[in-house]
Amino acid sequence: MSLHELYLALLAGGVVLLASIVATRFASRAGLPSLLVFLALGVLIGEDVLGVQFDDALLAQNLGTAALAMILVEGGLTTRWPDVRRLVAPAAALATVGVVLSVAVTALGAHLLLGFDLQLSLLLGAIVASTDAAAVFSVLRTLPLPRRIRGLLEAESGFNDAPTVLLVLLFSTVPLRFDGLAVAAGIVYQLAVGAAVGLVIGRLGAMTLHRIALPASGLYPLATFGLGIVAFAAGGAVHASGFLAAYLAGVVLANAGLPHRSATRSFAEGVGWLAQIGLFVLLGLLVTPSELPAAVLPALGIGLVLLLLARPLSVMGSVAGFRIPWREQAFLSWAGLRGAVPIVLATFPIVQGVPGSARLLDIVFVLVVIFTLVQGPSLHVLARALGLVRADTAREVHVESAPLDVLDAEMLTLAIPEKSGLHYVSVLELRLPGPSMITLVIREGRTFVPQPHTKLLGGDTLIIVTTSAHREDTERRLRAISRRGKLARWFGEHGEPD
Repeated sequence: MSLHELYLALLAGGVVLLASIVATRFASRAGLPSLLVFLALGVLIGEDVLGVQFDDALLAQNLGTAALAMILVEGGLTTRWPDVRRLVAPAAALATVGVVLSVAVTALGAHLLLGFDLQLSLLLGAIVASTDAAAVFSVLRTLPLPRRIRGLLEAESGFNDAPTVLLVLLFSTVPLRFDGLAVAAGIVYQLAVGAAVGLVIGRLGAMTLHRIALPASGLYPLATFGLGIVAFAAGGAVHASGFLAAYLAGVVLANAGLPHRSATRSFAEGVGWLAQIGLFVLLGLLVTPSELPAAVLPALGIGLVLLLLARPLSVMGSVAGFRIPWREQAFLSWAGLRGAVPIVLATFPIVQGVPGSARLLDIVFVLVVIFTLVQGPSLHVLARALGLVRADTAREVHVESAPLDVLDAEMLTLAIPEKSGLHYVSVLELRLPGPSMITLVIREGRTFVPQPHTKLLGGDTLIIVTTSAHREDTERRLRAISRRGKLARWFGEHGEPD
């Protein structure tokens, strides 16, 4: 590549990146998942529209795998351990038993509806069995869901890549060879060793970063994110799940109280968005739009089997022993979002030369687009209908933190909804625990320092400083008053998270 060609490539890449960012803004206003916008941009600049040709399935597989690793590291670095601590067991069940059930039901549907042979049926079932971390992290975190449901779906998306990748590789062998015992042993090895690698690297990395002083604060986010990538590569090098290792290393690092956590989180989110944009644009480039209409009916058929049969059966069969209410199971069934992972997995049999596998890519691509359009915008409506989000959502408090590393303190921002129980409660009546205090109130664009008898109003934004040790108690107190007013304790409301 000449220097001039490099300039043109960077110019094109920069324009696509900026166009993706602008398009994300419009997509969020329209209630559409951003991944669809990125896929559409890839199709737009592809061979049938603007003429850019890209059909290298192996390159797409390699770049896609690297992008997924970055997305999972970002997912881990933005996950709070208290949100997922009690959900590891059901998430692991969804990622193993649930995946196997989903593959079996979907493969049977592909055989009966599309007439696929055994190998293509199993491949299609395995390819679409995995929920997508990029879709889950970007869509679910915009919804006011209870922590248990959101955490379970996020943990599942971090865990279930390992067994699906193993199954897709197994079913891509020519000729097909299937050994149930070997498959089970492979899944156990992938999960166990991948988890061990991620936890060990995350813990060692956290201990090291606690004990050394880097010369610039900007190096801490780089080092933290780099440890996640090392975990991914180390897991893959020992033939375990690099995806699971990357996710768990990120979770450990995010919850280890490292310096400059706010900067690290912001850096990880930026890298995650860059990986999502690049990945989905690349996958949009890979397909040929003129060949997609023939895949619409097969994609609709398999998508309905997956959404209405395979996913609900896999959820019920894998979480039956965890006392999860039927309403939450119904939401888990509908919220099994597919995105980049199935499209990347669809390149594996193409690279391996499985006959007829090119058709799978078109079917999976159309399935992801159609059912993301259906599932994504409907999640909020479904959550309300199932009673998972109360009709008076104004009672919920949304808190963001920016750690004050030197003081081991955290700055919280709290927006008071109009109908919150916090309305017309004085600062003194809040009775915030320990050293927590409201330092500023922003009201109708005006900022002032509150006094003990200052009445808080709906629409106010509060700036609260507390210590890391008292953050949980502070959030509970704010949630309790938001739900039941200043007499919340009298009514037995203690602000426990949903």
